[in-house]
Amino acid sequence: MTSFSIADLMASSGVKFGTSGARGLVTDLSDRIAYAYTAGFLGHLRRSGQLASAKSVVVAGDLRPSTPRIVRAVTRAVQDGGLSVVYAGSVPSPALLLAGLARRAPSIMVTGSHIPDDRNGIKFNTADGEILKADEVGIRAEVVELPPVFDANGLLDPAAALPPVDPAPARAYVERWLSAFPHALGGKRVGVYGHSAVGRELLVEILEGLGAEVLRLGWSDRFIPVDTEAIREEDVVLARDWAKQHSLDAIVSTDGDSDRPLVADERGSFLRGDVACVLAARFLGATFAAAPISCNSVLELAGWFRSARTRIGSPYVIEAMLAARSQGEPRVVGYEANGGFLQGSELLVPGGGVLSPLPSRDAVVVPLALLCQASARGVALSSLARELPARFTQSDRLENFPTELGAKLVSELASGGAAAAERAFPALGKFQGKNQLDGLRLTFENAEIVHVRPSGNAPELRCYVEAASAQRSEDLLRYAMGRLGELSRS
Repeated sequence: MTSFSIADLMASSGVKFGTSGARGLVTDLSDRIAYAYTAGFLGHLRRSGQLASAKSVVVAGDLRPSTPRIVRAVTRAVQDGGLSVVYAGSVPSPALLLAGLARRAPSIMVTGSHIPDDRNGIKFNTADGEILKADEVGIRAEVVELPPVFDANGLLDPAAALPPVDPAPARAYVERWLSAFPHALGGKRVGVYGHSAVGRELLVEILEGLGAEVLRLGWSDRFIPVDTEAIREEDVVLARDWAKQHSLDAIVSTDGDSDRPLVADERGSFLRGDVACVLAARFLGATFAAAPISCNSVLELAGWFRSARTRIGSPYVIEAMLAARSQGEPRVVGYEANGGFLQGSELLVPGGGVLSPLPSRDAVVVPLALLCQASARGVALSSLARELPARFTQSDRLENFPTELGAKLVSELASGGAAAAERAFPALGKFQGKNQLDGLRLTFENAEIVHVRPSGNAPELRCYVEAASAQRSEDLLRYAMGRLGELSRS
């Protein structure tokens, strides 16, 4: 046995913790690293008293080519740690967590979410939900012992078989939605853009179970990195063509691990995730909503909930939901700009049943809430968003942008005050104020917003903008991205 510090491995391997667990290049995320991080996670749970009486760990993965190999390493670490494995197979991240919550067991998802398939990652959940920032610190502090079972490249025997798939987690996830939502989608034609999303077949089953006619669109055997927060132009074109060709009421999709939704209306126009989540929260009767600083300001302007803003990342949203519950809020939700919806308390679905809490991003609840709301009112999906204040957001990213360069650019803009902001974005006029809760959010006197932030998950520089019209937000995003590109080269 050889001992390794998790903190040292994170520093040397290139596989680091971000806002969604550990991620890195597939070439860096060896079996040895996956085993070590899993052992560190379980060691932290034991040391902090969170493993309790759990006898098993629920494990699943997405559809990336590298995922089965990493799953084998994760399950080996779990078994060597004296626990059994409940292998859920290829299921959505929220389905995995739901199974863990039901069993009072930790759960581990092998996924890189939306990032390209030359990368992958591991999401860790305690028996109560996603790991929080305090857990991340605890995992880093662990020292683990690795058995002499890895070859010179840090790999296990590739012939080792995966555990048999337990179908119960997938079935429970489908039943969650069929039992809570009204079967009111009869007559609705819904396209499911499946690409390589792990939850595509379950999403079809759920929509059909609630009465919709479903068309499978864009199924792929090759992994496609669909990011619900930075929608690809080819997907915009596909959605509009499909909506026109098939006379659809909506198009629904998700990211790779199916914890973030993508919803387009009857015209094939995508709804921004943060707008869709506000509409879903109202339908579900939420009294409080937590959202990251990057989300659309309709949260406050609509006046439907008490609210809190957080740093970007589901752990921060979860912490805000926990605080709201401790202060007596009865119906608590959270969401992110990518459309991932988190449920911190029981909610009663109008015309349906009760949804138990699911404090992790989910991709199914938002499209169901919007479709059921539109169906009950006899209106098209596009009409729902028109009830909100006229604030429009867009986002994009500069890919292959080193995190260190992004941090330097943001720091220089923040420290330069009004002069630096107006010099960086001269077409936006007079600078009004900034928010540095996460990245740098610049507001100008015309109420337009440019928010810049290095990604915590990949070498990308993300940009979020907000304006008073859809066209202006598109123009503003193009302008801001162009200026950021220029600034990065200067």
